[in-house]
Formats: sequence, C-alpha cells, structure tokens
Amino acid sequence: MSSSGIPTQASASALPEGITDPNYKPLPGRLGNLTIPQQHALEKLKKELQGEGVFVEERMDDATLLRFLRARKFDVALAKKMLLECEQWRKDFGVDDIVKNFDFHEKEQVDKYYPQFYHKMDKDGRPVYVERLGKLDFNALYACTTQDRLLKRLVYEYEKFIISRLPACSAAVGHPVETSCTILDLKNVSLSNFYRVKDYVMAASSIGQNRYPECMGKFYIINAPWLFNGVWTIIKPWLDEVTVSKIDILGSNYKDKLLTQITQENLPKDFGGTCHCEKGCSLSDAGPWNEPRWQKLEADISNGTANGSAASA
Repeated sequence: MSSSGIPTQASASALPEGITDPNYKPLPGRLGNLTIPQQHALEKLKKELQGEGVFVEERMDDATLLRFLRARKFDVALAKKMLLECEQWRKDFGVDDIVKNFDFHEKEQVDKYYPQFYHKMDKDGRPVYVERLGKLDFNALYACTTQDRLLKRLVYEYEKFIISRLPACSAAVGHPVETSCTILDLKNVSLSNFYRVKDYVMAASSIGQNRYPECMGKFYIINAPWLFNGVWTIIKPWLDEVTVSKIDILGSNYKDKLLTQITQENLPKDFGGTCHCEKGCSLSDAGPWNEPRWQKLEADISNGTANGSAASA
C-alpha cells in the first residue's frame, strides 16, 4: 500500500485519479488491474480510433474503451467494430437529440403499468435499478405511450446512467463505479403479457448489450415462477461464467439475499427494506446524482455547454 493509503496494484496501468477508498481493488480488466496485453490492447484501440479520425474524446475515455474491450475479450478488431457500430447507431437513433430534448411527460402514467426506476445505491456503490415486469398492463401501457417512446426513454436513462449516476456514485463511495445492481420483479407475471411486450424487451436487451456493454454488476430476478427456473437451466450453459456469477434467480424468499447487497434504508419497502419515499420510490429518483453539481452537469450536457467527460466532473 502506498504512503497515501491508496492500494497499489501489480498492473500495467495506474489506478484512476481521485480514489479515496483505501480498500478499493479494481476487478480484472479495469484501470489499475490490467495485464500487459490488456494495456497494449487499450493503447492500440485508442491509437487506431485516433488515426482513423473517429475518436470522440468526450465519450471515449479509457474506462469506456475498456468496457468494449472486455465485451469482446480484448480482441481489438472486434471491440473497434462494436464501438463504431455503436457510434453509427447513436447517429441513426438520434441519441444526442434525445439527451438534449426528450421529455417523458407520461412518466407517472407509465409507472402505474410498467414501473422501471433507479433508486439509491447498493453496498458497493452501484445505482440500484428496479423493473417490475409483473405489474405490466399491456393495454393500459400502450394507451398512454408507445414502444418508440419507451425505447427513447430507455436510451435517455442509459445516457443519464453514464453521464451523472455513475460519476455521482463514484464520488459518494470514493472509487470508480461502472455497473448497476438490478432487481427484476416477476411477481404475478403472465406469459401472455410478456409475449405481448416481447418486442420491446428484446429491443431493450439489444440496446443494453450492444450499445452500453459491461454495465451489469449484480442482477437479482425475484418472485421467479417455477417455470422460469426450467428456462434458466437451459439458458445457463450458454452464458459465460462471469455473466452467470452476476445473476441470482430467487423465488419469493428473496429478502435476506437482497439485504446482503442493499442496506435496509436504501431498499424499497415493497422488497423488504425500510425506504418509503414521499411520492413512492418508483417516482423519487432518489440517489447521489440529485446533488447540485450532477444536476448542473446534466443541464450543461443538455445545453451543449459541458467540457470534457462526465467522469472528470
């Protein structure tokens, strides 16, 4: 350990600046814990992007490039292909315009029929994301919104996740936070309703996997019906060990498991915690990203006046 109290790493890359947590140990493939070949892959990817004139400084910092490299097992050619396809998708989907102008005015109505929300942090500093698929009311949902608007809202939230939620959580815990902790509630889910919304779910999954890779830290599927366990048994062998290790399939006795990862005061009362936000946890957007400096950063990016990457704010 260094004299400053920050742990040193036998790594080809230095730890990121600004770490105040003396117990922080980066996971493999992250800044501060790269092998020599991984560091060379990072340098090669950045050099090629710069040489081809496609490097976008404000959103291609080393941590982001490493997400794409990890998603393609540090194969530079495949990671670059994935990243450039993402850049083209951003143009085609109008991501910059969504960040600046999208207004999900039907949020309160949609929350009644398909709650999806961020709420505080887990014990590792990750923003907690909750999706209650079991509350889905397909007819009521599409009476107040459309699939296109749901996908734009998803992208808007992903961008906010990168721009302010992760940096705010990182500042709050004193070390880099790069992933979320997700709770997917399947209570009372019906196969017929799921089938009717499958196009949205598949499109949303594709966006998450291909455009915002390596953002899943922990994933709890709660109130899973017995049929789901059978499906999981079939799917599991096709997934890599790292992904499988992040996923917990839980029935109705999930409370103790969630509380090992999320403190009682941060876990909504509906899931066994003690948090009961004034307007309901699903509409509160409670978390460190509501501090003035992160709100200002969001406003500056929306107005096109921000300088540098969100991580440096």
